[in-house]
Amino acid sequence: MSIKPNTVVSLTYELHTTNEEGQQVFVEKADEQNALVFLYGTGMMLPKFEEHLDGLNVGDEYSFELSAADGYGELDPGAFADLPKDMFKDVDLPAVGDVIPLQDNQGNHFRAGVTGVHEDIITVNLNHPMAGKNLIFAGKILTVREATEEELSHGHAHGADGHSGH
Repeated sequence: MSIKPNTVVSLTYELHTTNEEGQQVFVEKADEQNALVFLYGTGMMLPKFEEHLDGLNVGDEYSFELSAADGYGELDPGAFADLPKDMFKDVDLPAVGDVIPLQDNQGNHFRAGVTGVHEDIITVNLNHPMAGKNLIFAGKILTVREATEEELSHGHAHGADGHSGH
């Protein structure tokens, strides 16, 4: 069976980006014991990621690179914020490089990377951690099956076998 909309795909992948010197840097992987399983064609994955998998079959290997624009977007220079240091009076002050949990006025949770610690403020980067980076994927298709009616109504896969709970 080929990958097409409303199929459940399980696959392995290795994800790399490149550093300023142009060298590939390992980010993460999903192996056969911890495969990525998703409902194809429902917007759960990056659109260009899915586009590269379209029509592949079980056992096929793939390798492709997504531009930053096709991944998590370019770095937005306006997505940096200065937070008052007294926000952290009840916890340890974060250090440069830390990722901290935040919440906006509507109650949405998100994470930000600390880029500066100053006398009265903490500067954070609100961009996605992969923003501004090309994404280099390589992997193998493990299984492809038709989604169940329940998966289609829920909008996500229930595991490689279709019977895993939420």
